[in-house]
Amino acid sequence: MAVVTLTMEDFAGERIDKALSSMEASWSRSQISNWLDEERILVNGVNVKAKYKVKLGDVVEVEVPEVEDLEIVPEDLNLEIVYEDADVLVVNKPRGMVVHPAPGHATGTLVNGLMYHCKDLSGINGVARPGIVHRIDKDTSGLLMVAKNDVAHEGLVNQLVEKSVTRKYTALVHGHIAHEKGTIDAPIGRDQKDRQKQAIVDNGKHAVTHFQVMERFGEFSLVECRLETGRTHQIRVHMNYIGYPLAGDPKYGPKKTIDFGGQVLHAGVLGFVHPVTKEYLEFSAPLPADFQELLTELRK
Repeated sequence: MAVVTLTMEDFAGERIDKALSSMEASWSRSQISNWLDEERILVNGVNVKAKYKVKLGDVVEVEVPEVEDLEIVPEDLNLEIVYEDADVLVVNKPRGMVVHPAPGHATGTLVNGLMYHCKDLSGINGVARPGIVHRIDKDTSGLLMVAKNDVAHEGLVNQLVEKSVTRKYTALVHGHIAHEKGTIDAPIGRDQKDRQKQAIVDNGKHAVTHFQVMERFGEFSLVECRLETGRTHQIRVHMNYIGYPLAGDPKYGPKKTIDFGGQVLHAGVLGFVHPVTKEYLEFSAPLPADFQELLTELRK
């Protein structure tokens, strides 16, 4: 893994992501955005956000990941493709499926299934994550948009950055939420006590979740969460922060919770402007059967 040290005098006043992509043509802005999120880019020794404006005298260190020598085996995973054209596709990911290969998950991932389903996927996110524009957790079910070429990938990522993508999730949470709706605006960053978790931290990344109560079940509430931003584990962290952790959540929920094999969370609505045709598209996916069965039990 190489660390590149840069001085940026010629780019003073420009956003750090734009400046770096102008300086090094092989680095796309979406790559740079990922590296910023992964804290691979430091300015004067400090992690910054993509909108940071370069100043005279800044010293930028970029930790460039090594090119992965990884062969992804296409697998027929019977993916549920909700929409597909020459540029994008939308897939309904089942609960329990990992999005892309990683240590311990070399096969059976969404990427393995996508490689079987179609050969034309964008390469911006590297060999291990072809076509992947955004992710949802392994035990979260629901809709994901996938880019089939680099032009589409850049267009979809830009919409995520601009917060114009519609993303609505259905979640079952612990507790009786008395009010009908609310907004959680609290910055999210890595938990300093547990590097495997995210937490509300003063120097975290801007994160906003809007929620509305759909149904109440005594000790539980069913809510719809609309993401304004898309931070790692955002809904799980935010709902726990306000005292209503997700049911079944092994990482952020209480020890005594529903045995569901993971958080009870479904990405049910996804909308975006097609990066080529410029038409607004919106898709919905019904709650999985096990989620519906759980609600039926609670209603009894």
